[in-house]
This record gives sequence, C-alpha cells and structure tokens, in this order.
Amino acid sequence: MDLLHGKVRKIYFKYLAAAFGSALISSIYGLVDMAMVGQYQGPAGTAALAVVAPVWNIIYSLGLLTGIGGSVLFSTARGKGQGEAANEYFTAALVGTIVLALASWGAIVFFDRPMLKFFGAEETLLPLAREYLGPVKFAVPFFLFNQMLAAFLRNDSNPGLATAAVLAGGIFNVAGDYICVFRLDMGIKGAGVATAIGALITFLIMLSHFLTGKNTLRFTRPKGLPVKLKNIGITGFSTFFIDIAMGILTTLFNRQIMKYAGTNELAVYGVIVNISTIVQCCAYSVGQASQPIFSINFGARQWERIRQTLRYALLSAAFFGLAWTALILYFPNGFIRIFMNPTAEVLAVGPSILRAYGISFLLLPFNIFSTYYFQSLMKPRASFFVSVFRGVLVSGLLIWFLPLFMGAGALWFAMPVTELLITAAVGYLMVKYTKELPVK
Repeated sequence: MDLLHGKVRKIYFKYLAAAFGSALISSIYGLVDMAMVGQYQGPAGTAALAVVAPVWNIIYSLGLLTGIGGSVLFSTARGKGQGEAANEYFTAALVGTIVLALASWGAIVFFDRPMLKFFGAEETLLPLAREYLGPVKFAVPFFLFNQMLAAFLRNDSNPGLATAAVLAGGIFNVAGDYICVFRLDMGIKGAGVATAIGALITFLIMLSHFLTGKNTLRFTRPKGLPVKLKNIGITGFSTFFIDIAMGILTTLFNRQIMKYAGTNELAVYGVIVNISTIVQCCAYSVGQASQPIFSINFGARQWERIRQTLRYALLSAAFFGLAWTALILYFPNGFIRIFMNPTAEVLAVGPSILRAYGISFLLLPFNIFSTYYFQSLMKPRASFFVSVFRGVLVSGLLIWFLPLFMGAGALWFAMPVTELLITAAVGYLMVKYTKELPVK
C-alpha cells in the first residue's frame, strides 16, 4: 500500500477497517472479563473489575507512549527519505518499551495491594480484584509490546497482521473466559488466566511480521539514544496520557461514587467504564488509521493528501459519536444486562446514570482523534493541551466539585461538560493548523 501516491480514500478506509478491528477487539479483554465475571459473581464482580480498570489504563498507555510516539517519527523520517533514521526510531522505541515493561511489571507484582486500594478497592472488593490480577501479573510485558508492535506494523504497511493478531488473542479470550470462569468454575481468577494467555497469543502472531517480505523494520544502533527517547516521549505523550487520564478519572469516580452513592452505583459505573473503553477504541481507530497517512505525507510535504485524509477522519469520528450516543440513550438496561446479572436496585438506578454520562460519547471521538492529528503535524503542545485538560484538569475539577455543589446526580454530567468545553478549543486549533498547511 503506497501511502505517498495511492488513492487516499482507498488507503484510509482499508487502514480504518484494520485499525477498528484491532482497537475494538483489544477491548474484548476487559469487556468479556466484565461480562463473564458479572454473570458469575454479580455486581460485586463487576465492581471489582472497575477497581482493576486503572491498571489496564496504565499498561496500555505505556505501550502507546513508545508505539505511537516512535511510529509517528518513524513514518515522518521515511517520508523524508531517511530510512536509516526511521529504523533508529524503531530501535529506540523498542528499548523504551523494554524499560517501561520491566518497571510496570515490578510495580504490579510487588505493590498490587496498595495499588488496588488506591484505585478504590475496599476490604470486600480487594480479594476479588487481587484474585483476578494474579494470573495477569505474568503477562504484563506482553500487553505493552502488543500496543507498541501494533503501531509499528500499521506504519510498516501491515495493518492486517496487527488486526489478525489481536483477533486471535480476542477469540481465545472469549472461549477461555467461558471455559475457565464457568466450566472449570474458577470464577474471576479464570477470567485473568484467559486474558493473560490471549495476550501471549497476540504477541507471538505479531512477531511473525519480522519473517515476512513486507517487513522493513530493522534493528540498528540509534545515534543519540537519550535524545531519540526524549523525542518519542514528547511525540507520544498525549496518546499515552489519554489512557493514563482514564485511569485517573476512574479512580476519582470510584472514590466519589463511594462517597456520595454506593456499591450499586459503582457497579453501574463499571459498565460505563467498559462502554467508554469501546467508544475510545473507536476513536483510536480513526486516529490510528489516519496517523500513518498524515505522518509520511507530512514528511514528504504532500499537504493536499493530509487535507483529504482529515475529511475522511472527521466523518468517521462523527459517525462513531452519533452511533454510540444513540445506543446508550435508547438501550441503557441492555448494556447493564450484558455486563452483569443485575439486581432490581441496579436496574432502577442504571438508566439515568448511563444516559447522563453517555451524552459525552457524542464528542469524545473527535477530541481523541485530534491528538493524533496534532501529533502527526508535529504540534505536540496542542496535543498535550487536549490530553491534559480533557483528561485531568477540566474533568477532574468537575468530578470533584459538581457533586459537592449540585448533589450526587451532577457527578454523571462531569464528562459531557468536559467534552463540550474541549471541543470548542480543539475546533479552533484544528482550523488554525490546517489553514497553515501550504496550498499547492
């Protein structure tokens, strides 16, 4: 697939299909775990996995930091015809991933109890959360490498293999969850076992890229490794922070829910976390489909191809936003039944919570996509602004102060208000930077 000269529409939608499949299937790990455990152990199991959710955000975000940051610079260098420099960025990203994988592995293995308590686990949920996390501890590095490798495979013209790898791991996770949770009667621990094995399968399939003729990734000694790692970190920070921020927000919501409401509301929020994960994956797919095209054409100074890709990406983001908002507004209890065997109390409080929070899904894909766009145009400050203000500053303040001044019910409107405010800023920046691209 020629990213520099091929038809933009055909390339974009081929990459979108692959990126959408990869991003959506990767969310299956958490979704299937939540659904199976919720059916097996009820709202307590769902609430326990809501507590574990920030751990996933940390793991995935670290893989995205080196994967997206490194692959953007990789493709930009290739667009400039600098093949050696491109592979230096690939090697530097690999080194960074190894370091981060070892660090996060050690933190989760040795500090799981204080970590889970910080994320909102109280004494009744902590044993369940630790039981699930036990098998996952053995597979922590695979999750980081899967994110990093998927980004580079897309930028190395092999998005289909990335999708196939995640699909294989996801299919095993679905079957493995059923077998381990129900047939082997392992409960929440069985879900952790299936997830860990699924990650290993994905990793092994992605490694096969290096044996194919499509592979142009080469291990080479990078010149100025610390500088390249710094550049990767700066470029990938906003994508990294989106997932980190979701973990921070989940922790804030967990604490505020237990302060102002109770376990039933926390169980409903566990459902919201999983739906939000799917919607974010749809947004990621738009960004990941367009980023290789943006980056290599930015390096080659092909401005009109960037504008064409932007139009397709904006239409895709609008479609996902409208679709998910409509689904959650019209079928709130349907989502609840998917992820747990609900009590009457949960079904009573669930619809109003899901509908209030779900309004945020209308604008979420656009705001997340914008970070990929700004990264590809080498505008890290704009990308940083969106990720930090959306992810922590504006949203965190609203989560903290809305229930304090307007009551517990106002908590669920924190994200819709956040997305609206950020959209106004993103729209201004996107128009500004797009107009700055030269016209040929």
